[in-house]
Amino acid sequence: MRACSREYYAAITHPIPNIIHDVTNWVGDSVRSKPIGKPLTVAPTFQLPSLSHHYAPFFASTVQCDKSIQLSTQKPPYGTRTQVVIAGGIAGLVSRFCIAPLDVVKIRLQLQIHSLSDPTSHHGIKGPIYKGTLRTMRAIVREEGLTALWKGNISAELLYVCYGGAQFVTYRTTTQALSRLPHRLPPLVESFVSGAVAGGIATAATYPFDLLRTRFAAQGNDRIYASLLSSIRDIAKQEGPTGFFRGCSAAVTQIVPYMGLFFATYETLRVPLGQFDNLPFGSGDAVAGMVASVLSKTGVFPLDLVRKRLQVQGPTRSRYVHTNIPEYHGVLRTIVTILQAQGMRGLYRGLTVSLVKAAPASAVTMWTYERALKILRELELGK
Repeated sequence: MRACSREYYAAITHPIPNIIHDVTNWVGDSVRSKPIGKPLTVAPTFQLPSLSHHYAPFFASTVQCDKSIQLSTQKPPYGTRTQVVIAGGIAGLVSRFCIAPLDVVKIRLQLQIHSLSDPTSHHGIKGPIYKGTLRTMRAIVREEGLTALWKGNISAELLYVCYGGAQFVTYRTTTQALSRLPHRLPPLVESFVSGAVAGGIATAATYPFDLLRTRFAAQGNDRIYASLLSSIRDIAKQEGPTGFFRGCSAAVTQIVPYMGLFFATYETLRVPLGQFDNLPFGSGDAVAGMVASVLSKTGVFPLDLVRKRLQVQGPTRSRYVHTNIPEYHGVLRTIVTILQAQGMRGLYRGLTVSLVKAAPASAVTMWTYERALKILRELELGK
């Protein structure tokens, strides 16, 4: 059986978070050859009877599944399309707020420049030296206060919502365009192309929010930007329009290898894992998708780190919490510089917390989504 999960994952594979990702991450891989309307088993003791109805109209025109899986385009009985979008948006915003501290920790770790294997490189470091996720979090709270863990959250929320919308619309449009070609491409190629195009366009369109999120998270007690509006005004005045797109090439470049690694790993593991019963998270497709996601994120993580280093370049470079961030120029030269100064491990700072934050993000999203949708349905019925 060729399951739907490959196409579901194709819409959500870019590493920058989006609304669709967290809601569909638990659901897309759990769809079996069951008619819509029956409970979808996400885990042995966790059933979501309504999500198949919620997402059927969104993916009906873009995914190709077995004939035994019928995605209805009729009005879903468990919420209208508008209610699904609103509930998904609320869930995304709440999830983003909850995982913001982990994101700040990741950015702080990524901006450290000392060598992990050479203790002598710590001498002369201006600013804190962070080690480990929990110790970094405690250090930030001790030195800057509890609210410091949510630095950059406003721009991050804007990034989350705008990126999710841009990616979804572009993915659906691209898939529909490919379906009208005289000679149809293989489903795997269609998913790959649609996901790459959607990720690239969404990344470029929302990149200024990503840059602002990084700069706010990198601020210490010395506030460089007083507010979101003042940061936009200052960057435009001091660095010009191009200042909002520092490191954008690294962000866009990572999309294609990310998707290549994802699909290659997923297709390699999907069939063998499908032979086993009682796997975690409900199916071999789900496990294959999770493994593929971890491996692909790990593979392109150096580009994510390079993006962060380039985002804090400019006239304010020496004023962030790590005051001695080197001056970098270009993606390749930045990678070479980091390798020379910090070794291979330097390209993977913050990887652990990046992978760890995915689980709580999904859990918070699902919990919030179900309750938000229930409230919206009750409000509609009460009219």
